[in-house]
Amino acid sequence: MAGNGPPPAENKRRRNKDTHAEGVVTVPADAVVEAPELPNAGLYSPQTLVWYDTWCQAPQASLFTVTDWQRLHMLAALVNDFWENPRKDLLAEIRLNESLLGATHTDRLKARVRIEQPKPEPAAPPEGVADFKAARRRRMNDAS
Repeated sequence: MAGNGPPPAENKRRRNKDTHAEGVVTVPADAVVEAPELPNAGLYSPQTLVWYDTWCQAPQASLFTVTDWQRLHMLAALVNDFWENPRKDLLAEIRLNESLLGATHTDRLKARVRIEQPKPEPAAPPEGVADFKAARRRRMNDAS
C-alpha cells in the first residue's frame, strides 16, 4: 500500500520550510476527559464497556469532538458483535475506525498528535548508599 513507508531522511541541504512542523498537537499523557456516557450501556457486554472506558481514558480523547464520540458510540455495536461472534470483517472495520481516531502510535504520528509523557522524578539513592556528589559538594563548601 502506497504511503505507509518510513518517514523520509533529514535533508541537510533542504531550504524550504517544513509546512507540517506547526501542525503537531501535544497532549499530556495524564489528560482528563469529560467523556459522554455510552448510550444504552446496559445492552453491551462487559468487554465492550471496558473497550469504551479505555477510549475514554486515552490521552488523545481530550482532542475528540462530538463527531468523534458519535463514531465511538456507533462503533460500540460492532465491538459488541465482535465479542459475541468474532469475525475477520468486523475486526477489519473496527481496526479501520480506531485507526482514524488515533489508536496506535503510528496512527498518532500520521495525525501529528504527540502524547507527552511526564518527566520522571530523579530517584534518591537507596538507603545506606552514599551520595558521593552531595558529599563532595559539602566538603567543597566546608573548605571555603
